[in-house]
Amino acid sequence: MIYTDLAIESASMLNAAPDPSSSGITVHEASPSPDVKITRITIDTEEAASAMHKPCGTYITIESPDFLQERPEITQALREAVAAELTRLVPFHPCRKVLIAGIGNEKITPDSLGPHTISKIRVTRHLFVEYEAESDTRQTNVAAIHPGVMAQTGIETAEILHRLVDFLKPDVLIAVDSLAARDVSRMNTTIQITDTGIAPGAGTKNHRVHLTKETMGCQVIAIGVPTVIHCQALLNDPEAPDLIVTGTNIDQVIHDFSSVIADGLDLTLHPGLFSGCDSGHRYHL
Repeated sequence: MIYTDLAIESASMLNAAPDPSSSGITVHEASPSPDVKITRITIDTEEAASAMHKPCGTYITIESPDFLQERPEITQALREAVAAELTRLVPFHPCRKVLIAGIGNEKITPDSLGPHTISKIRVTRHLFVEYEAESDTRQTNVAAIHPGVMAQTGIETAEILHRLVDFLKPDVLIAVDSLAARDVSRMNTTIQITDTGIAPGAGTKNHRVHLTKETMGCQVIAIGVPTVIHCQALLNDPEAPDLIVTGTNIDQVIHDFSSVIADGLDLTLHPGLFSGCDSGHRYHL
C-alpha cells in the first residue's frame, strides 16, 4: 500500500461518496470562499477505521491550490478557514490551558513546519504565571515547545511531551507537523486538522510513539501540511525505490504555511487580541 497521512486521500482510495453514513465514513464538503475548499471526514466505526488505516475521529482538509501565489485575499481566507475549523474543535474558554508542540527537525526544511510555526505564535503562559491569573476573557494560557526529534535528543517526542503535560496539565495539546501525501497535487496546497492525534515521523516511515488522548492524558489536536511525497506514490509503483521527494519551493511553503497556521491558532486561542483582519505574527500585541 502506498502511504499517505491524509484522510481525504484514504477516503478517495475507498471511493467514499459524499455522506456514505452506512459505511461508517461521513464526508461533508464546504466552500467558505472561492479560493478555499473544506472537506470534513468523520470515521465512526472500527471497520471504517481499519479500511481507512486511520483512527476513528474527525479529519478536516482545507485546500487552497493558489495559496502560494501570495494574494492577500487568499491568505486571509485560508487563515480564517483554519481558525474557524480549529474553533469547532477547541472553542475559546477563558480558563483553558493549551500546550502547542512544533514537531519535526528544524534543520531539514520539509520537516520544519512545526518549529517554524512555534516561532510565530503568541505564547502567554508566563503572563498567567506572573500575574497569578487563572483565566482571561481575551486570551488563552498558551505554552509552546519544539521537542526536537529522537535523532537529536535520544528521547521519544511522546516521552518529552508526556512529562511536560504532567507538569503543565494542559486541557489540550496541539501538535503541528509536516505530512506526506499520495497525490502530488495536494503537496503544498493542503492543511489537515484532526482530533485523533498524530504519529511523529510516520510520513517518513520513521514511526514513533503516537501522540493521542490515550498516551498524553488530554485532548490532542494535530495540524499538518503535506510537504513530501514518497517515490512509490509519485510513480504509482509500490516497487519503486523508497525515496522521499519534496518541491523546489519548499522554503516558501514552510514560511507561508507556518504563518497561516500560526495566525489561525492566534485567532482561535486569543480572540480578544486578534481579529480576522489584523491577525498574523507581525501584529502581536
